[in-house]
Amino acid sequence: MTSKIVYKGDLRTEMTHLQSGSTVQTDAPVDNQGRGELFSPTDLVATGLGSCMMTIMGIKAQSIDIDLTGTEMHVTKIMAPDPRRIVEIQIEVDFPDRLSTLDEKQKTIIEKAGLTCPVAKSLHPDIVQAINFSW
Repeated sequence: MTSKIVYKGDLRTEMTHLQSGSTVQTDAPVDNQGRGELFSPTDLVATGLGSCMMTIMGIKAQSIDIDLTGTEMHVTKIMAPDPRRIVEIQIEVDFPDRLSTLDEKQKTIIEKAGLTCPVAKSLHPDIVQAINFSW
């Protein structure tokens, strides 16, 4: 097993990663009867895409002696109302200024690694993945 989820009441869950014991809680969003005080499940999907991309880019960057420390991603999730679902995930990837000196081949290698992460390849093709890399 990967994780355990417990319903805590009041539209909240607590998820435990079984290997590490780390936990994450969710809350329903304000526009869907929740308080919006924690990540919603769909927030986690969108954020998971960014985290997966960053991880795979980090793995590839390490293999070519590039340090991505300080790289930031800004994630925007766009929902559709009927049926309620994620229709687009926008991610702005902002690399530290020190990485602007990388050559185009290095930048392309890192970008392609992120775009082919497992979450990106697992999401339904109807979900638009709008990714912008800012070097």
